[in-house]
Amino acid sequence: MSTALRHWEQACARSPALRLLDVHLRGIGQVMFQNHPLSGLLFLAALVWGAAAADAWPVLFGGLLGLVAGTLTAYGLRADAANLAAGLYGYNALLVGLALPTFLEPSALLWFYVLLGGAVSVVGTLGTAQVTGTFRVAALTFPFVLVTWLLLLATYGFAGLQGAALPYASQVAPVDPAATDPLDLAAFAGGVLQSISQVFLKGDAVAALLLLAGLAVGSIAAAVWGLVGALVAVVTAHALGAESDLVSAGLFGFSPVLTAIALGAVFHAADAPRARVIGYALLGTVFTVVAQGALNVLLTPFGIPTLTAPFVLVTWLFLLPHAPAASGNDGG
Repeated sequence: MSTALRHWEQACARSPALRLLDVHLRGIGQVMFQNHPLSGLLFLAALVWGAAAADAWPVLFGGLLGLVAGTLTAYGLRADAANLAAGLYGYNALLVGLALPTFLEPSALLWFYVLLGGAVSVVGTLGTAQVTGTFRVAALTFPFVLVTWLLLLATYGFAGLQGAALPYASQVAPVDPAATDPLDLAAFAGGVLQSISQVFLKGDAVAALLLLAGLAVGSIAAAVWGLVGALVAVVTAHALGAESDLVSAGLFGFSPVLTAIALGAVFHAADAPRARVIGYALLGTVFTVVAQGALNVLLTPFGIPTLTAPFVLVTWLFLLPHAPAASGNDGG
């Protein structure tokens, strides 16, 4: 532990307000498996930059509102103190809060929806952990995916919530070969960086660099695997003939980025030999791109986004054969 982090933790032990801030920062960091307040601060900076660049302040507000709602719900439910201190009840709530204003129009009911989703995501995290703990795998972002899917689908049945980004889709159209043109260098680099920033539902290169910096603070290996995951995702998606605009926007890469970090830098990081771990993580990352394409097609008739479901399904698939011991850093 660094001297600065030790001083910070000592200050948090003396101040309940700082301790609460620390829990929230760690909750932000856990979206990408980082149990470190500075990682969370840099991730928060990426969110602020992304909101400013896209004039998407409701998305930032929703994310923070969901994070606070989730953290306070965890306190109210007397959740495990160690997991709470590590931010493990905040990251799903943050993602719910970011997703809902991304797809729905701002309104008073939307903020109620965010509060509801943030709170319920904690219940979902506790419940999912009970089930997945039996198999010694983490809950990951499954609570975020499930809660957000239900909330978005419900808007079709309620007049008070609307979202132009959620149109009904009556059929799945095949990809037009003309939409799979080769990526030039700028589009390729943009696809790599936006694959990283889209983990937080942001399409911004500067935000991606801040996220990589936050990863490096917590784990150099996580930063390397995040970048590798983005590169592999862009190459794989384009080689398979995905729509070029989707690839360059990072929409085939954010789940593979999380899979790469999870398999390469978190759950199998201590395994040997390293060549096997690298190959296993790369295999999972490539397959996450396929899962992304499959879920894009599967969910089109429902008019809802895949979110991080490809990451969750593939990571569970690749963790189950080894069932690593539960880790205190099991966010993402």
